[in-house]
Amino acid sequence: MTFGSARHLLHVFPTFAVGGSQMRFVQLARLHGHRYRHTVVALDGVLAMAARLPPGLEVDYLEAPFKTSAIAGALDAWRLMNRVAPDVVVTYNWGSMDWGVAKWFRSGLKHVHIEDGFGPEEEKKQFRRRVWARRFVLNEHRTFVAVPSKRLETIALDMWRLPRERVRYIPNGIDYARFSSKRRDFKIDSFVIGTVASLRTEKNLVRLIELFCKAKARDPATRMKLMIVGDGPERAALERAALESPHPEEIVFTGATSNPENFLAEMDVFALTSDTEQMPLSVLEAMAAGLPVVSFDVGDLPFMVARENTLMASIPLADDDAYVASLLHLVCDPGLRSLIGAANRKAAETRFDERKMSAAYADLFG
Repeated sequence: MTFGSARHLLHVFPTFAVGGSQMRFVQLARLHGHRYRHTVVALDGVLAMAARLPPGLEVDYLEAPFKTSAIAGALDAWRLMNRVAPDVVVTYNWGSMDWGVAKWFRSGLKHVHIEDGFGPEEEKKQFRRRVWARRFVLNEHRTFVAVPSKRLETIALDMWRLPRERVRYIPNGIDYARFSSKRRDFKIDSFVIGTVASLRTEKNLVRLIELFCKAKARDPATRMKLMIVGDGPERAALERAALESPHPEEIVFTGATSNPENFLAEMDVFALTSDTEQMPLSVLEAMAAGLPVVSFDVGDLPFMVARENTLMASIPLADDDAYVASLLHLVCDPGLRSLIGAANRKAAETRFDERKMSAAYADLFG
């Protein structure tokens, strides 16, 4: 296979650890095949996601220069871009903004910035200096901004004041067949609440453990389990919280997986307790697997799920009682679980097919 005619994309990630934007990169690399060759820079040096790339693709990795300041970081980025000479530079989230600054000094280079949301430090309000930085850095005639959620699109247009013609709303997509093929029959005598996530602070899985225990206390006769799929820096703290809870034997940690569809097939409901989200892939996967979703009102969750699921996916952030009530409502009504799950499966198939996402990004990258 020759790669001489493939367009060269330089991807700049704050980290190439397992996460949403990294998972989407792997999806797109697989779907685009040899249309592009890729160079990946992980600014923290972590390349864990590399193991999940399919074989046969041309992906190189470069060590990021150590930066002592924003000015030094932008200068190092400019030098590396000159050396690598990509056709398109693709930056991800706030941590790569130095590279957007460097791009201003290469006016002929196309720049695609993909914004997936904000860290826990900005869960309630964006930092003003970051708003102003995005207004300036991303407002360049060869820079385009891609966002996976309608809420982020509104922020990009209204708060960052970016031109409409350079902001693209591209919802995340999934391999529908992969997740819908493992159907399960909902059981009447047991109930598995589950989630799939990188175990980070903003996912607030301690809260999920607490809400699960409240649901158990309100309905002690029902056999309920909590399954937490994934790994990350908060795992040890979460395992301690589970051990100290009233029901440690009913809380299961599976660890990291590259086959979440196998665990989704064991769940009756998908639960999300994040403090901040935009358009999580895990929810799309749960929808394709035919699961009802219970979530607080974060990101695009109320708009992602099927109409039948909207109320249970838009619970006010402060309303623990409503969250527990939604879980128990699904516990008591397997028919409702089945109805909502089927509606979510249909929504995932018709609205969030990964081939639509792939075509939209190919149009953007050129």
